[in-house]
Amino acid sequence: MSIPNEADLFWYVAQNVVGRLGFVDCVIYTADVERQELTQVAALGDKNPYGRTILNPLIIPFGEGITGKTAMAAEPTIVNDLLQNTNYIPDAQPARSEICVPLLAGGQVVGVIDSEHPDANAFGTAELEILTTVAAMTSAKLELLSEAERSKQRYNDLVKTHAKLSEEICSRQALEAELHESRKLEALGHLTGRLAHDFNNLLTVISGNLELAEAYYGEPGSRRYVQEANLASQRGTQLVSDLLAFAQRSRLVLSETDMNRLVGDLCKVSVMPTDVDLVVELCPIESRAFVDPGATKSAINAVMTNALEAMPQGGVLTVTTDIVGRSPTSRAALPPELSPGNYYTISIADTGVGLAPERVQQVFDPFYSTKPATAGNGLGLSIVRGIMLQSGGTVVASRNEPTGAVIELFFPVH
Repeated sequence: MSIPNEADLFWYVAQNVVGRLGFVDCVIYTADVERQELTQVAALGDKNPYGRTILNPLIIPFGEGITGKTAMAAEPTIVNDLLQNTNYIPDAQPARSEICVPLLAGGQVVGVIDSEHPDANAFGTAELEILTTVAAMTSAKLELLSEAERSKQRYNDLVKTHAKLSEEICSRQALEAELHESRKLEALGHLTGRLAHDFNNLLTVISGNLELAEAYYGEPGSRRYVQEANLASQRGTQLVSDLLAFAQRSRLVLSETDMNRLVGDLCKVSVMPTDVDLVVELCPIESRAFVDPGATKSAINAVMTNALEAMPQGGVLTVTTDIVGRSPTSRAALPPELSPGNYYTISIADTGVGLAPERVQQVFDPFYSTKPATAGNGLGLSIVRGIMLQSGGTVVASRNEPTGAVIELFFPVH
């Protein structure tokens, strides 16, 4: 009962069961029902001089020889004198008598136990009863092993099915969350665009009247108040511009642009705090993209400003550019919302305070900030996302291990 597999079972039966019952020879065959043939798999006697090996294992078709006819008929066979039997197929050593008993599982022949003897009339009723009993017990064990294998396979199939179902559920939940986020941003974009246009009309009236008031009233005190109101109006105009960028309603004037030159020139004129080191690593391949240079610079500046604010104690700001999508590996790494193709990337990494894993994607929400209440007001990086989507690309945030954050901009390469 403790034997774990068919191979061990057949060798155990041949050597430790049939051999100990006084049989001088035993060969066990397994049956291939589809190919209708028997194959020697275990032996005792001349066929097995040492170890678990068989000398020149035979393959016998069903119906050929005494063993093949036993498999075909599924009935035991005793031959008292092989010299008088034309069906005998001599094996390692010629014999005079032979007994064959089929192994049956589920009414089907799965093998044969065969024993030969050098003397005639060596097998009778007692030997037939013994081998029939051994064959029945062996067949029962074979069925148990088959059922155990089927159970194991069913279990493995269930595990795979469960894993696949869990993966599909997670994928569906992620898609639903993405769809919900997309619809939310779309609705917010429509609302923001309409609000920005209406608010801009009000600002136009306010700023126009402020200009008239400034020209009409010449007193210095009155002009100071008017100038402050005018400055607030200008800030409101900038907020409208940011709202339109977030809502992807800005008017972008696209032109073919040398991206390396744009990034390099912008980094040259960027003013860094004394405790921040700026590292620029430009892609060696010249790359051109159809972008709005002004909007692109605004997006890069917004990300760099955000990175500097995240390093109050100083650090390193690294700007790296590259082209991705050219190889299968880099294509697989593209954000899922991008169409297949080549993209110019601008990666801006800081060594600042960083982001918690659950906060990474929130950096693109309007008015979201990790900074104190007195800082970081406004639309923040959401305007960067709006500019990138309107430019045919996208923006991705991630953590910069061991500390800091990375914002990566993707522009489709012309």
